[in-house]
Amino acid sequence: MSFFDEDDEPTRTTSRTRTQTRVRPRAGRVSGAGAQPDSQALLVRRMVAVVVGALVLFALFFFVRSCNNSRTDNALKDYNRSVAGIATESRQTGESLFAALAAAREGSPNDLYQQIVGMQATSRKSLEQAQNLSVPGDMVDAQQALLIALELRRDGLEAVGEKIQPALGDEGEAADRAIESIAGQNQAFNASDVIYKARVQPFIKDALDKAEVTGQEIPPSRFMNEISWVSPSYVATQLGKSLSTGGEDGNGNTTDNKEPTGPGLHGSGLTSTSFGSVTLQPGQSNRLTYTAGSEFTVVFANQGENDEFNIKVSVKIARASGDGETISLSKTVPRAAQGETITVAIPLTKEPPIGTALNISVNVAKVPGEEKVDNNKATYPALFDQG
Repeated sequence: MSFFDEDDEPTRTTSRTRTQTRVRPRAGRVSGAGAQPDSQALLVRRMVAVVVGALVLFALFFFVRSCNNSRTDNALKDYNRSVAGIATESRQTGESLFAALAAAREGSPNDLYQQIVGMQATSRKSLEQAQNLSVPGDMVDAQQALLIALELRRDGLEAVGEKIQPALGDEGEAADRAIESIAGQNQAFNASDVIYKARVQPFIKDALDKAEVTGQEIPPSRFMNEISWVSPSYVATQLGKSLSTGGEDGNGNTTDNKEPTGPGLHGSGLTSTSFGSVTLQPGQSNRLTYTAGSEFTVVFANQGENDEFNIKVSVKIARASGDGETISLSKTVPRAAQGETITVAIPLTKEPPIGTALNISVNVAKVPGEEKVDNNKATYPALFDQG
């Protein structure tokens, strides 16, 4: 019995050991309550990451937008500053031009021409600078108007340069045409001023205001400061010249549309015509003796209320039959004061038809503003003998 008892004891011990081993909790097992904090922490971390990402995106958006706005504002400011510089230089060119024209009588035509050539180069440079500007989209309209204004100024200076020497150096109708051309170009300068003031400046201001850009100056650019320069008579006076009466309508009357010298009545009246010692009479035959060096003497009076300038007196000799050559003679009176009587000597430089019935027509051309012209002219039947 003791033998079996000794054999069974280890067996029981072993059984208890195995039983205890099976019921011992596993070391790696965790309870369900311990997993919840880890899931919440992960969710919080994810939410924080989303918020931070959104904030970064918003920050990047506003940064990019701010940079774009800053670039736009700077482009508008740069354009305005560039236009201001060009406009100021162009305005100074205009001031120089009209100062030089007003001082024309003090120098030579060639000196004035050379000055204008220099101004032409400056005007071309201003236009080229404007053409090469970097133009923001909001300034396209302003740019187009600016180029038109500068082109008018460039072209006007080119034309004035071409006409200034004949305006100063020629006489009579040739000078008139040159002076009138200069006055016409001054109209173009005035148009450029209107375009700059009415289009360029408002378009620039509108673009700056829409972009909320403040503190910007938009300087004026008036090329011609005195509107009187569009008048041919004013141009002539400033150049130290006087306009003649210009072309005729077939009756010896001017067809040019020039401005009166002042308010009130204007007009001249033919007083008498003589040849040698004979005073011609209208409506009857006048027998005259031609000798070399003979001349007509025409007397007329300024019957208006103003001084008149460059009054053309003409004499025409034609056959009464209407055929053959007409002899045309003329002389221009520089000035006739109000109420003054003027005597004009006009040489007969060509021998007239001898022994032939002729008509001698004398005309004192009308002055600007004159309405009554029937007393400006007379026709005298005549017959020349050889002296």
